[in-house]
Amino acid sequence: MAHAVIPHFQNDRGLESIEIGAKEFQCVGARPPFDHPHVFLDMGDDNEIICPYCSTLYRYNPSLSAHQAEPADCVWAPEAA
Repeated sequence: MAHAVIPHFQNDRGLESIEIGAKEFQCVGARPPFDHPHVFLDMGDDNEIICPYCSTLYRYNPSLSAHQAEPADCVWAPEAA
């Protein structure tokens, strides 16, 4: 069972890149119902990663908290099950 909530980010606006404060997260593409499979991404030692589904470039920004993004509207909060 997970002990922490994994941040989720989305790209409704079709931005080329998004800065985020997490190195491990899920990309959902656009907001549901236009989302792609929710893929877990891990930057590891790198500071950026490209989503294999929507080609969004995510860049790590250590000045943001794990659940923040720039632009801010790229954070997606999944509804509780």
